[in-house]
Amino acid sequence: MGPLQGIRIIDMTSVLMGPFATQTLGDYGADVIKVESPDGDITRQIGPTRNPEMGPIYLNANRSKRSIVLDLKTEAGRDVLLRLVATADVLVYNVRPQAMARLRLDYASVAAVNPRIVYAGMFGFGQDGPYAAKPAYDDLLQGGSGLSHLMGRAGDGTPRYVPTALADRVVGLSAVGAILASLLHRDRSGRGQRVDIPMFETMVGFVLGDHLGGLTYEPPLDQGGYARHMSPDRRPYRTSDGYISVIVYTDKQWSGFFTAAGREDLRSDPMFASFPARLANIDKVYAELGRIFETRPTAEWMALLDAADVPVMPMHDLQSVLQDPHLVETGFFPIAEHPSEGPIRSMRVAATWSETHAEPSRLAPRLGEQSVEILGEAGYSADEIAQLLSDGVARAAPPLS
Repeated sequence: MGPLQGIRIIDMTSVLMGPFATQTLGDYGADVIKVESPDGDITRQIGPTRNPEMGPIYLNANRSKRSIVLDLKTEAGRDVLLRLVATADVLVYNVRPQAMARLRLDYASVAAVNPRIVYAGMFGFGQDGPYAAKPAYDDLLQGGSGLSHLMGRAGDGTPRYVPTALADRVVGLSAVGAILASLLHRDRSGRGQRVDIPMFETMVGFVLGDHLGGLTYEPPLDQGGYARHMSPDRRPYRTSDGYISVIVYTDKQWSGFFTAAGREDLRSDPMFASFPARLANIDKVYAELGRIFETRPTAEWMALLDAADVPVMPMHDLQSVLQDPHLVETGFFPIAEHPSEGPIRSMRVAATWSETHAEPSRLAPRLGEQSVEILGEAGYSADEIAQLLSDGVARAAPPLS
């Protein structure tokens, strides 16, 4: 009963960026039909598995969807796809537009079948520049957007990638917003449209929103970069028995920190006197915090800083975050019974609505699990479905034993 109930999405995406976006739309209540090739989404093969083709990255980016397998390189497979498009609200893809054109599934071909369709593409680069046909992956976009440079500049000088598919997820969330805006326009005007969500432009805007700095002005006032974010001591602080995440930001928070830490002497230090003074001396300020936090254990700091209303969080690892008391109390990690995989840990939809409650409608499907069901909904007879399966145009998951 989520807010997108009644919206049907044809999901031609794979790997992570597109599936993450369409999973979000599915969690919000849309009927998402995941169209896979006979080989399936490659993320089915990543990570430890209980059964083939059901890896954890796939499971965590493809819930709230139904799976149909179609060979879109065949005329019959393309015909099935267009029949599905005829009753859909959105078609989403994340291959290069040139690949969609080769399949004869470009915007003009799809809109000829359904003029109200929102035709949403996520791919590497805007189609009006020299990079239009280039392939793109998360690592490339972290490097190309300046993020890897900043990681090196803030660390030991060695450029690095953030150890998560940040570009894929940032662009995926941007696509969710673009698709919803397009649906609102469609409902107001009665017209669908093509919407492109390029990774490069999206990530450059995402990164430089913080770091364009003095390059915002012409002529530039500096070489760019937000000094606080690049301070070498902006990191989780070592305590006497572990690490802790703290930010002391406002004048009020600094006042509370001085008292909690027993460092009233710092109140008279000009370096700590005001926001501009702290920012101008940010490396020294953060280095001093590092020395202070090493003097006491984590639990003691947590209690002192919470009492002083100074923002603080534990520094979790991948195991301890599962036991975070807030996430445990709110039921963020429910254990669900997957039809083929048995008990699996899921994650709750973070957003909440007062009237249209959203939650995953189903766990990630096996390859072709709903092929027969979806073909039937599209108007194919039992004999026609059997023929499509026999010809290899479609594929259905075998029954569970």
